[in-house]
Amino acid sequence: MPSRDKIFARIRHNLGRGPLDEAAAGALKARIEGHAPHTIPTRTDISRDKQIDLFQEKAEALAATVARVPSLAEVPEAVRDYLAAHNLPTRIKMSPDTALDGLPFDKTPMLEVSRGAASPEDEVSLTPAFTGIAETGTLCMASGPETPSTLNFLPENHVVVIRKSQITGTLEDSWAQLRAKFGAGNLPRTVNFISGPSRTGDIEQTLIMGAHGPRRLHILIVDDEK
Repeated sequence: MPSRDKIFARIRHNLGRGPLDEAAAGALKARIEGHAPHTIPTRTDISRDKQIDLFQEKAEALAATVARVPSLAEVPEAVRDYLAAHNLPTRIKMSPDTALDGLPFDKTPMLEVSRGAASPEDEVSLTPAFTGIAETGTLCMASGPETPSTLNFLPENHVVVIRKSQITGTLEDSWAQLRAKFGAGNLPRTVNFISGPSRTGDIEQTLIMGAHGPRRLHILIVDDEK
């Protein structure tokens, strides 16, 4: 018997419950596979343009910075301007995701771009997002060989590229897209939900930025819905 089944069997035994009968097992399976959403906040029941505005508003309220760019071709210059404005290093560790393959960094020769998982010495990362959630201003990041999670957490400065078409209304919408892309039972090893830069107030209720990850989060929203 697999370890998981042993654990569940022990729990049922300690609760005084035997194996599920066929009807109960069927009902449980239908509930799990149905993915019925819970209460959906009405603030996301708005037009697409307003959903994008809401995502930006919520993200900025969480101390992220947001800029809009008209196309992917403008991303390198937007990254350069952001780094210059904050006097940040021009060495960037970029995700090997194919979504970023076409970025014309030849326009910005002052930027030194390498690709792969982040190392402790990397100070700036550039990654795509899987989705953005307008409800809370949250980024959904799906891990994989082309999207290593180290890029989300090791560098102190995280720049994220997200297309307008990737911004969903709710958390439930984001999970639905994950299941649609990866298939039932085949989700990524890690799904990270990122709401603003890392922070903590555990020590004397003093807010410290960058305690468990990046101290800066900059989001570039690319307009692909023209």
